[in-house]
Amino acid sequence: MRKLKKGRKLSRKRKQRKALLRSLARALFLKEKIKTTEARAKEVRPFAEKLITKAKKGDLSSRRILLRYFSKDLVKKLVDEIGPRYKDRKGGYTRIIKLGPRQSDGARMAIIELVK
Repeated sequence: MRKLKKGRKLSRKRKQRKALLRSLARALFLKEKIKTTEARAKEVRPFAEKLITKAKKGDLSSRRILLRYFSKDLVKKLVDEIGPRYKDRKGGYTRIIKLGPRQSDGARMAIIELVK
């Protein structure tokens, strides 16, 4: 029996999709709140939450894993500011708020933000 693959393709090839997720997560960590399409928000949520879980550890291994995705400055912010903020929280670091459709093409929009 055929099984479906997990995740959305977002009309991109694999490397482009990974780059888009990395870029969205970077913007989310820098600004702590971004407006994007609903599909992109739902796709970036698990990616960002896994990275926050790594940042919570804060050890050398976690920092090196985070450096695969982001610059030193952003990793420093993740480990020093964002990680400790969620020290007592077991998950659910982000919130998706659905908005109305975009005026130009009718795409469903959403705001994804870090929970305070």
